[in-house]
Amino acid sequence: MSIVPVWALADQVGHASWYGAESGNRTANGERFHPGGMTAAHRTLPFGTRVRVTVISTGRSCAVRINDRGPFIRGRVIDLAHGAARACGISGVARVRLTILR
Repeated sequence: MSIVPVWALADQVGHASWYGAESGNRTANGERFHPGGMTAAHRTLPFGTRVRVTVISTGRSCAVRINDRGPFIRGRVIDLAHGAARACGISGVARVRLTILR
């Protein structure tokens, strides 16, 4: 089990996007990427961290596991696998709140 740094326990707010064309490629932690999975990429959170992603405009949320690095576009805080984006109701880019789950 990874220890989440204290600075990471505060909620983050920013934009989320999704990715899914990389099916079968390896993620940054070495596992195969599954577009339909409930996984995500974050720049700094430790691999395996579980995060609740809440769409601010709708209140809809889903839980994801961090297994990749990114996004690399300014203003975006997380990239969701396509399955996770669908579960959260995101079809493009959405403003979200990230909350670390214990």
